[in-house]
Amino acid sequence: MTKHRIYTTSFASVYPLYVAKAEKKGRTKEEVDQIISWLTGYDRAGLQSRLDEQTDFETFFALAPKLNPLRASIKGVVCGVRVEDIAEPIMREIRYLDKLIDELARGKALDKILRKS
Repeated sequence: MTKHRIYTTSFASVYPLYVAKAEKKGRTKEEVDQIISWLTGYDRAGLQSRLDEQTDFETFFALAPKLNPLRASIKGVVCGVRVEDIAEPIMREIRYLDKLIDELARGKALDKILRKS
């Protein structure tokens, strides 16, 4: 089975698009970083290291320090597909991140995005 093209795409090439999408809607790069940290466990230095190394998406998630167990509570549709129905683990992680960035851009409160009670 051939890997989807996004797996070999550099995370650093998509990261600015996440930030631009958030900033276009009045949100900040720091909020994007906070979402990435919540989802993956990367601290600021770890995230910057992955960006500097041009790490691909598959490796970015494979090397994530601690994937948040609450990420399973992320529900909804991204690109016409329900994230909770995605069977392939890496694609599901990518879509979780996409969904969280979408929620940020739509103005949802950060506490709700990060599934805080």
